[in-house]
Amino acid sequence: MFKIDVHTHILPKDIPAWKDRFGYGGFIALDHYKPCCAHMVRDDGKQFRDVEANCWDPLIRIEEMHAHGVHVQVLSTVPVMFSYWAKPADGAAIAQFLNEHIAEIISEFPLRFAGLGTVPLQDITLAIKELENCRNLGLAGVQIGTNVNQLNLGEPQFLEFFRACEELDMAVFVHPWEMMGGADMQKYWLPWLVGMPAETSRAICSLIFSGTLEKCPLLRICFAHGGGSFPSTIGRIEHGFKVRPDLCAADNPHNPRKYLERMYFDSLVHEPAMLKMLLALAGPEHVMLGTDYPFPLGELEPGKLIDEMSFDDATREKLLYQSALDWLGIDRQVFAQ
Repeated sequence: MFKIDVHTHILPKDIPAWKDRFGYGGFIALDHYKPCCAHMVRDDGKQFRDVEANCWDPLIRIEEMHAHGVHVQVLSTVPVMFSYWAKPADGAAIAQFLNEHIAEIISEFPLRFAGLGTVPLQDITLAIKELENCRNLGLAGVQIGTNVNQLNLGEPQFLEFFRACEELDMAVFVHPWEMMGGADMQKYWLPWLVGMPAETSRAICSLIFSGTLEKCPLLRICFAHGGGSFPSTIGRIEHGFKVRPDLCAADNPHNPRKYLERMYFDSLVHEPAMLKMLLALAGPEHVMLGTDYPFPLGELEPGKLIDEMSFDDATREKLLYQSALDWLGIDRQVFAQ
């Protein structure tokens, strides 16, 4: 069956020395210390993570896609590249560089890839300008972080950006990054295991309670990792809304459960029972294959969880490709052989 993986990350093989250009540091580069392998390092020499050639080489990606029966990957940058902390003009330059790289790969392999851009959300005017550039480049939407320098996405200054996404018909993919409490739980990979799910729920709740999703009813927004901890705690969130409306319903009078059928989620939950729960909450029309390729915390065999569960063909079609097409606003014929 046709498969679209909506959650995959890519980097350019060669990243400029932004510190030399901008005059200050903190930026990520790739140190190609041996063939097909690189360290992701900050320009102060601190190592972030190791990556292999499938993180930058589209031909290797296509080989691995073929091996796993994936027909299309939706490309997005690695979240550490968001650079929201940088000066706005510098963040805009980095975003443009990354977006043009993704657009070039799609142009070269239009049947195998679609793309999501990145924008400098530390400046809404520049973010909307780059959003327009993403659209002109042929990207289907943008990937954003769950917070912007620890500001929640429901803050009033971001509403204009989400309205622009809605007006420009651009999909939005929300990915956790800069996890709250990360500095307090450095051992055992806890920022990734505990912080990431909580961070995504933080973003969802902020967008709901602030009224952002109510004000942008046509916004096609997807949350990574199955929505993090939000689906499993929706009962608690709804209960809080009911018993303390003075706190939870101050800016939006509607029950948070209302928005489950407006949001999209990828399928990266690692657990059959959790995927069943997500489908019961949001419906298969709002859940789609996503793997976090090429990183180890993702689904290492794309689509395995879906393929091994006893879904009927109509449900599997939605999970493996149709929901993704609907979210992206793309006709399947775009990828026809």
